[in-house]
Amino acid sequence: MGQLDGKIVIITGAGTGIGKGIARAFAHEGAQLVIASRNAQKLDETAGEIRAQGGTVLVIPTDVTDETQVVALFAKTIQAFGRLDILVNNAGVFDGGPLEELSLQTWQKVLDVNLTGPFLCTREAMKIMKRQKGGRIINIGSISAQMPRLHSAPYTTAKHGLVGLTKTAALEGRDFGVVVSCLHPGNVATEYRQASSAAMDQEPMMTPAELAQTAVTIAALPGHVNMLEAIVLPVRQLYLGRG
Repeated sequence: MGQLDGKIVIITGAGTGIGKGIARAFAHEGAQLVIASRNAQKLDETAGEIRAQGGTVLVIPTDVTDETQVVALFAKTIQAFGRLDILVNNAGVFDGGPLEELSLQTWQKVLDVNLTGPFLCTREAMKIMKRQKGGRIINIGSISAQMPRLHSAPYTTAKHGLVGLTKTAALEGRDFGVVVSCLHPGNVATEYRQASSAAMDQEPMMTPAELAQTAVTIAALPGHVNMLEAIVLPVRQLYLGRG
């Protein structure tokens, strides 16, 4: 018997990296998944791995910055399963550079994916979960919401904003049994990080599966209990006083 048996879960950005790790961990605990991202091929690969292990997964390619596509994601989930128990807002991008060199396009792209996307998904989840009188939303933040990395203004700003969205949604949801949390990862050995510069690759890393253990813990908490924020990072990662 899994900790999430029968739970209906939407995970954004689930084709690779952290989202894929969480999807695999949730499926192992008995959740029935709806996985979304812009990359349909990667979603199909993730779904194939989960189904091979006996899991239930519905693939819905979605750009979380597109309001129409987000509304459709949640409508299709209800059509298929009749309810929504957990939303994991994981889709994200990183870009940056010195402030004086940042383009508006770069700034807008990062905020659109990392903050507007979670807003749109949270809004649609709230409509469902408030009617149900229950549900849980887990936002994937970053330690950059606590301590910024140099030349990361768009990403850091978006992740700070995600903390604000988390706390606001937690306040609005609590009278309806809707619980909202923010999980802040440190360095995770995703496909993106593994393809980055040698200097970045030398930083201490944890795996998506290791981070996903905490996501499972949050998701499996009793309905009257919330882990409002959690920071998970490699022990030797530069964090306090970095910059």
